[in-house]
Amino acid sequence: MMDSKTSEIYKQVVLDHNKTPRNYRILDPAMYEAAGHNPLCGDRYHVYLNVDDSGIITDITFSGDGCAISKASASMMTSMLKGKTVTEAEKMFHQFHEMAQGKRDPETDPGDLGRLKVFAGVRNLPARVKCATLSWHTFHAALKGEKKVTTE
Repeated sequence: MMDSKTSEIYKQVVLDHNKTPRNYRILDPAMYEAAGHNPLCGDRYHVYLNVDDSGIITDITFSGDGCAISKASASMMTSMLKGKTVTEAEKMFHQFHEMAQGKRDPETDPGDLGRLKVFAGVRNLPARVKCATLSWHTFHAALKGEKKVTTE
């Protein structure tokens, strides 16, 4: 469980990124894009990204609608992945997914998650794991050339 200080930070981060999401726009043109849907709560997001010849994500954005957790996660994801290599971004995708599922403790094994560790508490809210990971799965699908992903 989250302690009260961690819980308060989590709430502040989610509210801030929900109210003022970063990189919330359609990227046109986009080299890669995918649409994601969480049928459990109705979240729908589209992730767009451009990668340069050296494999660096030069821009990543998202559009769509969903709950506060999913929007905050998408906002933070785009902020954290911009400027990373595709290899670094893939690594962060796996680390975030492991953390959200409770398979990685960000306190003892933070990996490259940095401030994304505020989402560690979703592991205690099983219905919210899919909300927090939807944009990440959508990003990953876009990189693999898939156009759609559904978290079920």
